Amino acid sequence: MTAASDALTVFLCGDVMTGRGIDQVLPHPGDPRIYESYMASALGYVQLAEDAHGPIAKPVDFSYIWGDALAELSRARPDARIVNLETAVTATGEPWPGKGIQYRMHPANIPCLNAAGIDCCTLANNHVLDWGPAGLRETLAVLDQAGIETAGAGTNSARAQNPAILEIPDKGRVLVFAVGDESSGIPGSWAARDDRPGIELLPDLYVGTAHRLAQRIQAHKRTGDVAVVSIHWGGNWGYEIPEDQRAFAHRLIDEDAADIVHGHSSHHPKGIEIHRGKPILYGCGDFLNDYEGIGDRAAFRGDLVLMYFLAVGAGGRLLSLELMPLQIRNFRLRYAPPADVDWLQETLDRESRRMGAAVERAGERGLRIMVPAGE
Repeated sequence: MTAASDALTVFLCGDVMTGRGIDQVLPHPGDPRIYESYMASALGYVQLAEDAHGPIAKPVDFSYIWGDALAELSRARPDARIVNLETAVTATGEPWPGKGIQYRMHPANIPCLNAAGIDCCTLANNHVLDWGPAGLRETLAVLDQAGIETAGAGTNSARAQNPAILEIPDKGRVLVFAVGDESSGIPGSWAARDDRPGIELLPDLYVGTAHRLAQRIQAHKRTGDVAVVSIHWGGNWGYEIPEDQRAFAHRLIDEDAADIVHGHSSHHPKGIEIHRGKPILYGCGDFLNDYEGIGDRAAFRGDLVLMYFLAVGAGGRLLSLELMPLQIRNFRLRYAPPADVDWLQETLDRESRRMGAAVERAGERGLRIMVPAGE
């Protein structure tokens, strides 16, 4: 990171899906049966990836999937590592009826998250309940046993609303709140209740909902804390940022609640905004998945992914935001080729400039957001 050494640094990325095909190449593959109209076995997704990019030496070790991302994590040494885990971690439960795709990873493969030192998984997304309440309960238990904090889902509504609290020695705390919106494909029936496990589901993106969420954040926040609000919202494809999303994110910042808005659901990175000195990542894109060889929506380059490294100073003010482009090959992350880094820079710069931010090259492989003067 280029920021001062006493800055609090956070690593974020988009959706991490370690289930289905990826689960099948890890040391402890679960039952490969899936219930999709497209495919009946998760092994089919392994075959698609191998047909596209060559054989995968199965089983891979737990660190394999992270590839070059591990070197970048070692370089940046972030104080907090936060991902949106878009899969159930379970060997139990029944597939959610009527849902076309269900993801799950075998619990014995949980060390793949420890291999990257993940501190917190946000769970308020449209796949964590793919294997029903039993699958969610096991997911929560397995992550807890692995020493990984969770936010956005729980055995009841109170637990789903509670933030993950990451204590950073000599630097304070990172509070992680996670919420989901039905626009991302989350069934309304997945909302947690007093007597029912589920996720923290937003009723809408209206002003009153943003205000209530801001009040809840403020009730937990102490001086010096950095609050990350992780939101699963919107569709999978397209660069447009809906006005209700912008207004919702702005209000969370305007009410001195959110310091970082961490948006995801889109399968590709979207534009970034700096609002009152606070970053809004509207769509971080996928980070790990088993989509190789499918070829859908190739113009959006879903094979290109980003690591987001944010340095935050006093009052949650953004000091720097560095991006590291990677590419998914053989279910593994590798540095993106130079031409693809150029494409990402041009695309993200175009989309971010619509909201007043600029993206430029940083070194041989990276990108960075230019924090506006005065912010």
